[in-house]
Amino acid sequence: MKKIILLSAMFCYGFVSAQIKTPQPSPTATITQKVGVSNISVEYSRPGVKEREIFGELVGYEKMWRTGANKATKITFDENCVFGGAKVKKGSYSLFTIPGEKEWTVVLNKNTELWGVGDYEEANQVCSIKAKVIETKDFTESFTIDFGTFKSFNAIMSLKWANTRIDIKLESLASKELEKEFLELLTKGPSANDYYNGAKFFADNTSEYEMALEWINTAIEKRPDAFWMQFHKARILQKMGNNKESISVAEEVISFAKEKKDDYGYIKRSEDLIKSIKSK
Repeated sequence: MKKIILLSAMFCYGFVSAQIKTPQPSPTATITQKVGVSNISVEYSRPGVKEREIFGELVGYEKMWRTGANKATKITFDENCVFGGAKVKKGSYSLFTIPGEKEWTVVLNKNTELWGVGDYEEANQVCSIKAKVIETKDFTESFTIDFGTFKSFNAIMSLKWANTRIDIKLESLASKELEKEFLELLTKGPSANDYYNGAKFFADNTSEYEMALEWINTAIEKRPDAFWMQFHKARILQKMGNNKESISVAEEVISFAKEKKDDYGYIKRSEDLIKSIKSK
């Protein structure tokens, strides 16, 4: 009987102990920073100095380091970017460093599931950059990664621990895409779809039907073959009370759509619109 009680107590103790969460020696952290119009996220663990000599001792010089503790640091870019001068495609990467006395090597690797450097494969490396060591007066107890020195489309990502800091310039390539979009908009003007979508929005969400009609007419001028745009013109005319003209345009849609391989349901939608007008 005593054995049963003892075994039961040991089982309960083990079960309860398994449920108790204890603090991590190197707690995990996630930081997400918007740079320009893009998000950059970093997931890492934060070991403490704890009265130890860090660089050159705990973290050896000229040896690869997981850049934190536990699982290797992971950095995610939601847009293509320039990382310390190297172009990097959007996605997630593990971040490793090789600290030196005057300069660090910083590398990104496609494998984000590494827990140490033992399984590191150079074949998965996507870039390798250099960063100068900055000796700081401010002491950082827990390893820290943060962002600062923001400009329109770039920022500095800093790695700090003890009295050492390295800075890596990050630049979002979204600026190039925005530049392209602005040039197209300002040189070619709004597209047929821009006017079409604007006309639908104003017709369905405001009472600015005159403006919606003007925009849908412009869209049709730019895309005279787009019978679906004609259908929405018929809808706008109906909202404006121009039933006769609305029916006329809807009939044109039916005639035009019948000549196409696929009418995308606009023949029936036009027929239903005509019926709804005539039933009143």
